[in-house]
Amino acid sequence: MSKGVCAVVGVGPGIGASLARRFAQDDYAVAMVSRSLSYSRKLEKELGPAARAYACDVMDPDEVQRTFAEIEKEMGAVDVLCYNAGSGVRGAFDEIDLAAFETSWKVNALGLVTSARAVLPGMRARGAGSIIVTSATAAYRGKVQTSAFAAAKAAQRSLAQSMARQLWPEGIHVALMNVDGIVDMPRARQAMSDKPDEFFINPEAIAATAASLHGQDRSGWSFEVEVRPFQEDW
Repeated sequence: MSKGVCAVVGVGPGIGASLARRFAQDDYAVAMVSRSLSYSRKLEKELGPAARAYACDVMDPDEVQRTFAEIEKEMGAVDVLCYNAGSGVRGAFDEIDLAAFETSWKVNALGLVTSARAVLPGMRARGAGSIIVTSATAAYRGKVQTSAFAAAKAAQRSLAQSMARQLWPEGIHVALMNVDGIVDMPRARQAMSDKPDEFFINPEAIAATAASLHGQDRSGWSFEVEVRPFQEDW
């Protein structure tokens, strides 16, 4: 029997996959939500019958609501929401396509609002639950070429902080992971083939941090934690 249901929003061959694997390893049924099923279907087979893949565009509030209603019907109420969806294109603020700017905000901020709202009734009914958000250093500083991503991640961080201050007293743990570094993925390795292993963040280590946040005693909850390689220059 599973410990509950973990929904991972934003599942790809990096942090999302590692989150799904970690919570499946910890005996949670895992709902894997992604825009495309091309990767998550493969992961579904790997993780077995306790994992299910769902296609959803987090920029569409109605689609998010329908997807989480389906998850609850098929798997049960969500106990842990890992919001890992992220989008951002490079470009200066006066050059970037405005539609791309809006997309970044929708994926990072609007998608978090709608996903959290979808799981909130069940968490409130139990007086417990975790909402864990994957953030980035861009949430704390904007650079010339990160105008869209930084604005969206800053909005996401402030939103998560507002959620935490509202929901912690209700027994719902909202936490933010600031991932500071390059996640170890095939495309990152290919682009930075000259970098040693210790340069990269192991996505399994990020997933372990998420699991530890979910397991924290409520007398000592963390809101914001940083995850970076030990040799990162910060």
